[in-house]
Amino acid sequence: MRNEKPIVELRRLTKDYGGVRALNDVSLSIHEGELLFIVGDNGAGKSTLVNILSGAVMPNAESEILFKGKPVRIATPKQAQGMGIFTVYQDLSLCNDLNAFQNIFLGNELTRAARLNHESMERRTRDLFGEIGSNVPNPSAPVGTRSGGQRQAVAIAKALLLPSKVVLLDEPTAALGVIQRKQVSKLTRSLRDSGHAVVVVSQDLDEVVKSADRAVVLRIGEIESVLEGGTFTRDDLVAHITGIHSS
Repeated sequence: MRNEKPIVELRRLTKDYGGVRALNDVSLSIHEGELLFIVGDNGAGKSTLVNILSGAVMPNAESEILFKGKPVRIATPKQAQGMGIFTVYQDLSLCNDLNAFQNIFLGNELTRAARLNHESMERRTRDLFGEIGSNVPNPSAPVGTRSGGQRQAVAIAKALLLPSKVVLLDEPTAALGVIQRKQVSKLTRSLRDSGHAVVVVSQDLDEVVKSADRAVVLRIGEIESVLEGGTFTRDDLVAHITGIHSS
């Protein structure tokens, strides 16, 4: 259930790249227990928005970001993670030669008597997969041998290992087959149901219609509309994305 008090508030979010304005005066609230989709055509500002929230890009000076009601400056991805904002990019940033638990615990390894505690990390990995309702058999196999949906599960499980409150997913179903897209859809809903604020950048409009609690349509760097889940169709989304509703 969506928490009515936002965990993140964006106020007048603006970003210029030289003479190009990628985002212009974007104000948006993000709530825990919410599955929020960001949609729009190429160049709409979706990636810039995610990069600002993840700490990879700094917005213009007039922009303001509030986290749990307090103004913050997210200068680096490490700082964003420290606040509880975790980003899963389209390329997943996984090490293909490492197995599931090695990827999940990379940089946060468990030790016992000054040695890596593989048993505890593998057991915790299985628990994490259970929390998100995912079946990834044999966590000791290299993730490079896994399907796209299983690799997404590994990346999302890492978000659960950390004290994350907000999970950003950048095109999680791109280049996936039908079955794998269903797996990822289940994962995002499980994250939402566990109380996370889940923000998904997606081109899969059918999935947006099916799963969104809210959908934010960006157009030429500005919010064209914010649509409540269950109140719009795929054709409605297309009309908003192309600007027909604005004319």
